[in-house]
Amino acid sequence: MDLSIVIVNYQTFELTKNTINSIFEYEYPFSYEILVVDNASRDDSLAKLQEYFNDKVKFIASAENNGFSAGNNQALRMANGKYILLLNSDTIVWEGTLENIYNYMEKHTDVGACGCRVLLENGELDKACKRSFPNVKNSFFRLFHIPTNSKDNDYNLVNLPDGEIYEIDCLTGAFMFMRTDALNQVGLLDETFFMYGEDIDLCYRIKNGGWKIIYYGESKITHLKGASSKKQKSKLIYEYYRAMYIYYNKHHANENSFIVNFVVYFGIALLCILKLFLNLFKKKD
Repeated sequence: MDLSIVIVNYQTFELTKNTINSIFEYEYPFSYEILVVDNASRDDSLAKLQEYFNDKVKFIASAENNGFSAGNNQALRMANGKYILLLNSDTIVWEGTLENIYNYMEKHTDVGACGCRVLLENGELDKACKRSFPNVKNSFFRLFHIPTNSKDNDYNLVNLPDGEIYEIDCLTGAFMFMRTDALNQVGLLDETFFMYGEDIDLCYRIKNGGWKIIYYGESKITHLKGASSKKQKSKLIYEYYRAMYIYYNKHHANENSFIVNFVVYFGIALLCILKLFLNLFKKKD
């Protein structure tokens, strides 16, 4: 098997169906399998997906929802592909994207993971698709919207072209095309992250393992993210900032002084509280 495509579904029948159909729409010069993990959906989305796709897709039903990382890991343990694609259930794959990245990975055996240009529904770039690793300095620049021409201080790499191919630090978990050998070396997703942050952590481990991470801007997907102006569930906001804490504590706390760590932890907690407060005044989706 050349490619295993892993998708986690949680009560998103229409979105997941459209994502899978966008894959089936094209022919490929390689073999592939699609594994869909249902993260203990409380609706009938799993049954509807099974009926719709029948035996074209492998389904895994989780007994409980232990998070996005845990859901993906269930499929990763069963995947047979030389390559693994982590793909969000709210994405649309464009023509040529999988084939182009597959061919690139075949030619560049030092690449452990590759992403593509990720477009939002309005056509704008999803900035999470090409990033530097977060650190104290670039997080400060990003938080206060301070412009910089330094790659070291630019978390979202806005100064680099969107449509080209080059090495970066970090991809988005919405589309991560990985070499199975690299994943076997560094391990699966860290299930301490319920959702958010697991992609940054995995990219960090892949790069530390000696592999390159490539942004392949010549190919695209669409990511149907929710609008930021709409009300979010408090749990999602909490997990977003909790992921910041986990990542920093895991990879950077030992590098910095007690005072720096205190400021970082306090800042994360303060931002979380502020976001939760502001969210109270947003309109429900």
